[in-house]
Amino acid sequence: MGVSDDDAEPVVVSHENTKSKTFHFLASLAMLVLLPAVSVVYAFANRFTVATIICYFVTAYAAVEAIILRFPDPLGHENKTSRGTAWFLFFVYCGISAIGSLLTGTNIFQRFKSGIKFSESTSHRFLAILFKTLVVIVSLAGWIRICLAPVALLGFCYDDHTGQCIAHGIMGSSFIAYGLVMLLILVVPSLRSPATPRRYAQEFYDSWAIFVWGIVNSLTEHRWGHEWNHGDFQHTSMGLLWIGLGALGIFLTRKGKRSFMPALTLIFTGYSMIQHSQNSVISTKVHAMFGMVLMCAGLTRIIEISFVLKDERSDASGEILSFQYLPAFCMIESGLLFMGATEEQLVLVHQIGADHSSYILTITCAAGMVNFWFLALLEWYLRLQRSSDGSVLINESYATIAGEFELDEISDDEH
Repeated sequence: MGVSDDDAEPVVVSHENTKSKTFHFLASLAMLVLLPAVSVVYAFANRFTVATIICYFVTAYAAVEAIILRFPDPLGHENKTSRGTAWFLFFVYCGISAIGSLLTGTNIFQRFKSGIKFSESTSHRFLAILFKTLVVIVSLAGWIRICLAPVALLGFCYDDHTGQCIAHGIMGSSFIAYGLVMLLILVVPSLRSPATPRRYAQEFYDSWAIFVWGIVNSLTEHRWGHEWNHGDFQHTSMGLLWIGLGALGIFLTRKGKRSFMPALTLIFTGYSMIQHSQNSVISTKVHAMFGMVLMCAGLTRIIEISFVLKDERSDASGEILSFQYLPAFCMIESGLLFMGATEEQLVLVHQIGADHSSYILTITCAAGMVNFWFLALLEWYLRLQRSSDGSVLINESYATIAGEFELDEISDDEH
């Protein structure tokens, strides 16, 4: 049984300079997460000039943030991980800006382009791949920086709480990333089109990820040589679940067939989270909601694969059906709920007088905004692609594309 929320150790919160801290956080969110995401879109659309200009602005902010700005805790110190992430972002952005300058020829590097078509050279292709890789890495690092900001400001995750914070941060971010990958495959036509050759279905790779992570979880949760406790049994059994269902999913999807096994894994994982007893009432309720949303993600994914698409990669019309957006949204919300379910965070929520329902609704709002932002980025990427090479918009069907392609061939033959 969990203890009363009133018996939990209170969280010390500093109310000094709250306006400046809030502005700093919002500025970092815009400059280190939102703007870099736009840069990623332009980079993958091969619009390196715009992507590089964006990186210039972000580099300038990263320099100010690393050298001057801080996220101090109530004692006036910022934890080393948060500080180190700020410096990492600054140095990597300096490198990205240099690579982008070389790609676009906007400064002294332009002299190296004389006498050759640099855009067609091997060096340019290598730099383009490197640029795209690095902008994705710094976008992820920006996400980590923003997640660490409240942790640093509130002085969370020290001593015995460190392991819990790391586990919730990694697993929560993994659920969010899985939801974003589901949206990516759903929205980008070339990824969901049956005409695009694919040896394996998405569930094959999902099953491998579940299987490998199950092995890691089973071998690392319990400290060998020590007595087993309640938490060891919970997490090790969950790892064994992932190993078993992951292996079955790999077998069922080995010939390119779709499978509901990864979704079934989500359902059982959600069930286990609902049944986990926590140290406080609010923590128990938030974890239960996380489990229910995760079960909803698995259930809706099974319905999508088995009944809506009937084991096909997309609907016969080529259109995205409204129901298909639901599993990804549930995955994103479950990830945010899990990230926000650490003991110290929930003690603070209770301490300020909020209840679990208000907290869950706030996180649901955040899930909607994350979902909206990623879909907007994907839509903008498709528009950039269409304007550059004639690829299709999000709402065009494959039948229409095929028909237009055949008409173009007939017209060419007649001429």
